[in-house]
Amino acid sequence: MSLTNASPEAAARDAKSASFTLASLPASARNAALDTIHAALSAAKDEILAANARDLELARKAAADGSLSEALVSRLDLGKKGKWEDMLKGIQDVKDLEDPVGKIQMRTKLDDNFMLERVSCPIGVLLIIFEARPEVIANIASLAIKSGNAAILKGGKESTESFVAISTVISSALNKTEVPNGAIQLVTTRDAIAQLLAQDRYIDLVIPRGSNELVRYIKESTKIPVLGHADGLCAIYLTATAHPEKAITAIVDAKTSYPAACNSLETLLVQDTAVKTTFPGVAAALAAKGVSLRCDAASKAALASLTNADIQDATEADYNTEFLSLTLAVKTVSSLDQAIEHINTHGSHHTDSILTSDAADAEKFMNQIDSAGAYWNSSTRVADGMRYGFGTEVGISTNKIHARGPVGLEGLTIYKYKVRGDYQATAGYGDGEGKQPWKHEKLPIE
Repeated sequence: MSLTNASPEAAARDAKSASFTLASLPASARNAALDTIHAALSAAKDEILAANARDLELARKAAADGSLSEALVSRLDLGKKGKWEDMLKGIQDVKDLEDPVGKIQMRTKLDDNFMLERVSCPIGVLLIIFEARPEVIANIASLAIKSGNAAILKGGKESTESFVAISTVISSALNKTEVPNGAIQLVTTRDAIAQLLAQDRYIDLVIPRGSNELVRYIKESTKIPVLGHADGLCAIYLTATAHPEKAITAIVDAKTSYPAACNSLETLLVQDTAVKTTFPGVAAALAAKGVSLRCDAASKAALASLTNADIQDATEADYNTEFLSLTLAVKTVSSLDQAIEHINTHGSHHTDSILTSDAADAEKFMNQIDSAGAYWNSSTRVADGMRYGFGTEVGISTNKIHARGPVGLEGLTIYKYKVRGDYQATAGYGDGEGKQPWKHEKLPIE
């Protein structure tokens, strides 16, 4: 990894050149590079966390005067319990995954001595633009190297000290490996995003990690394909047949385990027959965790006896809001169809869940919800690359092409068609006189 002050065009050009070398390296060389990075980051823990603490100090001051959100501060903290360990574990988990490059996906015999194969390959050059998530550098570097992609990273100013510290360590580590240093670059030039987004000649995919404003800006400002999501407006539908105690566990986890995450719960839909039975217990558990409830009339009436709880009247805007805090919108619905309609209309196509003992209702919900993740009796917080077994992720996509949901190694590869022939002329094939038919014989993948 290089910390570059080069122009965006020069950085993109260098990354493209490095991508060709990286794509041709054997898995053993790419895995060895990940081992080296892991060891180097482990040894530099104190130095990196000290840099992160300096970023946090400035960020907290900015949050105190209202110029930075608390959610952004939370995402910045690399010293949060388990976060450092998860970052390092992600590198090793990615290394231990099967090599995604060069996998034969299809084999067809077109004719004698005329073979067609579809083979997985790297996408090329990734541009990752992110805000206050210092662990993203290690996540992206490991996924990019393992999948044979070059990557250009541009971070937000809130995490500058952390980014530089991590990048310096990774850069030094890569110098000891076969991976070209230019394959992973951290762009330090100020105001470089617009120019990077113009490099469609060299950059193959943009992955934004940050606020919905950032993602929308990127999608509107480039010809390069964009993989990501603007909002994480996740919902859970609580039915009358849900197990009361288990429902509390799933909902409290979804809302309170990490409120600033994109997979946290923002809207709780409650079946009308559960409002006076299961819902009060859920609400009490949420209130005990400090959650502010924005309720419609029916759900608010069911909580009349709940004291010491922050309960407010919901507005229509609350059902379209990604709070990223301990605030939850609650709405009563009369049917499964109404719940599905609400989620497909107001949600962000990220991750949504139904809590029910009715298998038929669960399958209908999961089939009709237009989201990257459709869950049954599960917290929405499961939507994560590490929890899916991907090692780590570059982000969560709500796209309907190429990759969807948590994007790991497979989402960072595409494929190419390879043909091995014997100088055959296509003019000799067809249905007419003197033509021979294509054999199109499907062969097993070896």
